[in-house]
Amino acid sequence: MSGYAVAQLDEIDEVDYGGSPWRPVRHHLGILAFGVNAWVGHGAGDQITGDDDESEATHERLYVVQRGHAVFTLDGERFDAPAGTLVFVSPGTKRTVVTKEEGTTIIVVGAAAGQAYEPDGWEIWAPFRSLYEAGEYAAVADRGREVIEARPRYADPLYNLACCESLAGRSADAIEHLRQAIDQSERLRSLAADDSDFDPIRGEPAFKELVGEEER
Repeated sequence: MSGYAVAQLDEIDEVDYGGSPWRPVRHHLGILAFGVNAWVGHGAGDQITGDDDESEATHERLYVVQRGHAVFTLDGERFDAPAGTLVFVSPGTKRTVVTKEEGTTIIVVGAAAGQAYEPDGWEIWAPFRSLYEAGEYAAVADRGREVIEARPRYADPLYNLACCESLAGRSADAIEHLRQAIDQSERLRSLAADDSDFDPIRGEPAFKELVGEEER
């Protein structure tokens, strides 16, 4: 395995994430030390990275306007940001990013100060999020299973797949993928115990054993 990776940004497939198109840079290049992605605005006036209230987050973020022109609103203060602008944002800062030109692309780098970065694989889940929100649980289970199972080191996509399988009536698959997710991340055990997505399988003995409900 080589010690480097090279890519043109436009080579990375674009994914829609709740109306904000983006390119999964970290995942594409196999970066494990920090998060980095590219968000794209196809038209002027697009809100491309969301209105993020970071009051509970721990990540510092660096925004690099790689192409086009954007406007940042940070804690109510407006900043013009043409191509080449760097914007550093600390945790707890409320921010909105809106394009002034079509094709505006912003690269975002982030990690928590003083902590080892742990990728959670949200990039893998992102293409299926809209289907989940639309209630197309069987479609997520059908389309997402192969993609998510191919990357078993990421607990969160496995957990989300289990949620969809539960809601789609696929009890055995849901329990197996939830088991794999909890094996990767113990924090998901308590989360699953109170997650309404698992109501359809809550009475299953295997589910109760996984979340420790028999001891609660």
